[in-house]
Formats: sequence, structure tokens, C-alpha cells
Amino acid sequence: MLDLLLVNASVVTMDPARPAASRIGIWRGRIVGVDDAVAALPARRTVDLGGAVVLPGFVDAHVHLAWTGIAAAAASVAGERTVAGVLAEVARAAAARPAGEWVDVVGYDQRRLGRHLTAAELDSVSAGRKVLVLHDSGHACVVDSTVLALLPAGTEHRDGVLVEAGTAAARTLRQPYSRAELVDAIERAGRQCLAEGVTACAEAGVGGGLIRHSPIEVAAYQQAEREGRLPLRVRLMVAGDLLRDLGAHPGDDTPRAMDLGLRTGFGGDWLSLGALKIFTDGGMMARTAALTEPYVGESHAGALYADEAALHAVIRDGHRAGWQLAVHAIGDRGVDVALDGIAAAQREFPGHAGRHRVEHAGLVRPDQVPRFAELGVAAVVQPTFLWSFGDDYAEIMGPRRAPWLYRGRGFLDHGVRLAGSSDRPVTVGAPLRAMQFMIDRRSRSGRVIGPAEAITADEALRAYTAEAAYVCGWERELGSIEAGKHADLVVLDGDPRSAAPADLSVRATAVAGEVVHGELLW
Repeated sequence: MLDLLLVNASVVTMDPARPAASRIGIWRGRIVGVDDAVAALPARRTVDLGGAVVLPGFVDAHVHLAWTGIAAAAASVAGERTVAGVLAEVARAAAARPAGEWVDVVGYDQRRLGRHLTAAELDSVSAGRKVLVLHDSGHACVVDSTVLALLPAGTEHRDGVLVEAGTAAARTLRQPYSRAELVDAIERAGRQCLAEGVTACAEAGVGGGLIRHSPIEVAAYQQAEREGRLPLRVRLMVAGDLLRDLGAHPGDDTPRAMDLGLRTGFGGDWLSLGALKIFTDGGMMARTAALTEPYVGESHAGALYADEAALHAVIRDGHRAGWQLAVHAIGDRGVDVALDGIAAAQREFPGHAGRHRVEHAGLVRPDQVPRFAELGVAAVVQPTFLWSFGDDYAEIMGPRRAPWLYRGRGFLDHGVRLAGSSDRPVTVGAPLRAMQFMIDRRSRSGRVIGPAEAITADEALRAYTAEAAYVCGWERELGSIEAGKHADLVVLDGDPRSAAPADLSVRATAVAGEVVHGELLW
């Protein structure tokens, strides 16, 4: 007997063999089948959805849950447009903290101010607290003189502005956050995801550097799951700098590994290990993404996150040890390093299939696109970056390079798997908003960026369902409404294939067949 039979629904299954249905049968949190396969089965409950549009729950292939939740509770200067306004907000935040404590400030972007803050300016309002103003990109921050004095000798900064490794050093000083703080943050961010129809995500990094919040961060996710406070399914990306020589048997072909030899795939239905996260460069917002030509109006072209040989060594060892690789590469030089490293690893160890992915793929030259296909590397993009920041990105790339930003059509036409994601909290997380950009390529101001890279509504929807599930290793469990898969569903007030996705709303979100957000439709 079915636990639940949904009838009179407009079901978009994302299953090419049966793209539409009107009934869904659910038992013990999984889909038994659709339409004729379940029509004659008895059910404990039968619910008429009145023609509502039902899709598989959205999968966000790259998100920062802990960071999102922490940022939501921190002081923010996102609404300030002047240096004086930012400093006034920092002063208020400092006054609310005990002397000697850290003051976390988020929502900072120097572009709104016309320049960066300085350590001296923060000193004037810190009142004896340690101030860390985090850049929206996560790749830079500004700190006061008290924090500068605590940083390791030789840490480079410019009047208190730290980028990449310097930011990682400052964040390491600030941490660890407590497990209780992290559980609260994870739950807070997860519920925001549910409100936008996201039922599963890849947490884009735990364990080290820019993406670390605690040396026992995974324990916070485990606690959240145990206490019923993990609202959605999570794959955890692990920082590449956690790999070390464990003295494994020579025949195990594992020169470096994470403790106990854990790797991609370990875990259960709700919480598991995903890819190994490796940074090749920074970000465009902070002007640290590594380019092959300088930014327009700047005298530099960004920089690699580390020595190229060292990056290739981590890629090689991760591939060899059986990890899926998630290589952060935003600038085209960063993409070169990522693809060259993966190609070398595949040549040396051809029997190690990894389903590797490049995170962001922000600026991809025409000659690089076919290399993704040749290497079987997926592109995990964040379309909303260009909706939020596209005007700026187009200016700093110039008219020749702007059409290469966050590609869509170019990847699909070359047979490259294209997955959508948000990188929340860097920008808006809603998949429906992102799908809209993939279709019309319009920034928030209405500027069209790279119109030749536009894709269809069905392709955009697939990027946030079946394709996102595939790049996360969930294709047998999520991404489409088919027999045997988890009954993770989203109900919308319209069909995103015929209506503008950005104009639609999430009516309800269900995980394992139970409504966990929105209208109690069943």
C-alpha cells in the first residue's frame, strides 16, 4: 500500500523516457512510480493537487551553508554606500561586543565605496575589539591593526586589506566557531534553501583555508542530522589541503589521503562526502581571479592561489586516490591550470574515473570549451553572478572577453555537462532567478551579456535538477521523478518552461515525501 498518492498534478518529471505525468505514488519516502504504474495501487492518503506544477526538488551544486547561516546572523554593511556609513555600522557592531572580542562584519564590497577600507579607519571605530570585515566574494577581507599584529610574520596586506591566503590566515585566527553556532547556522541556511525549492546541495568546502569554520566542522553536520536539524540532503566537499601522507600500503596507490582513507561517496542518504575542493585562483569581485590578460583598467591579471606545480600535485594525488575533484577556477588562467592538471592526472592514471568538475568556470576562452568535453569535465556555474554583478564583470573583461563569461550554450553544444548552482551567500540563491538569467542573459540593470550563450528553459531546468544531481553523484537518487528515487519535490505556481522562471513562486517543498516548507498541500 502506498503511503501517498498525488493525483491531478502537472508533473514535470525530467525523465526523458516519460517527461510528463499526472500521478505520483510514494512509499517510505521514495517514488514508487507515476501514472499507470501506481493508478491501481491502494494508498493511505490520496491528495488532489488541482493541476499544480510538480518538479523534482532543485539541487544546488555549489553552496556554503555554514557561511550563509553565520552571515545571516552577523552585522552587515550591505546597505551602505559610503565609507562613513560602513564605519558607523562597524562602530555599532563593535559596541555590542565585549572588549577584546571579535567583531564579524559581512556584506562588504569595495566597488560600492569606490575604494577599500583601511586598517586605520577600522582602528578608529573598533573600540578595542578585533574587527574582520569579510568581502562578499569570500576571497578578501579588511582587518584592524589588532588583527594585523596577530597574523603570521610575512603575511602580505595593503593597509589592512588581505586577499586569498591572507584572508585564510585571518579567518583561521578568528576560528573556531563552536559546534552549536555551526548547527544553528546550517539549519538557518538549510531552511532558506527549502524556501527556494532546493532539497539537496553540495556544501562547497569544509576543513581548510578560505572555506574552514572549525577543525571539527563535519561533526556539526552530523549533530544537525542526528537532531533532525539538517533540513536538506548535503554532500560535503573537503578542502584539498587536508590530504596528507598516511603511510598507506604501496599497493593501495594512495600517496596522500584524508584520515582513515575517507573519500568521495562515504556517508548516507542525508549526509555524505562529495568532491575534493581545490582552489586555483580567487574571484572577479576582489580582482583576484587569474586571467591570461589584465583586467580592463588595472595593471594586473590576478594571481593563482598557489604555485602551479603544487596545484597540479594536489589534483594528481586526489585523482589517484579516487576522489571526485571540484576545482575552483574563475579566470581563464585558472581554468588552464585546472584542465592541464586534470589532463595530466588522467594520462598518468587512466583507470581512475573521477567525474571531475570545474567550479565557476567564470571566464572560459573559446579554445578551452572543447577541452572540457575531451576530459569529461563538468562545468558548475553560478548564473546569478551575472544577474547581480554582470555589469561590473562585463566592464572589467571588455567587449572581446565579456561574451565568454559564465557560458551556457557553448558548453552544451560541445557536449559538456552544465550544472547550476548559487555559491550562496555570495549572491542570491534562488534557482528560479538563476534559470531566468540562463534563458535571457540579462543583468539586474537589463544589460544583455553574452546573448549567444543563452539556453532554453528546459535546459536551464535540467541544470538545476538532473545535471546538478549527476555532478554531485546523486543521479540514481535525485534529479528526476522516477521509480526508486527519493520523493524530494517542489510545487510551483506555474511551469518554468512556459512562464518566466523569475516570476514564479515556490508553493511547497517536500523532502522524502513530507512537506517541509510552504503550503501544507498534503
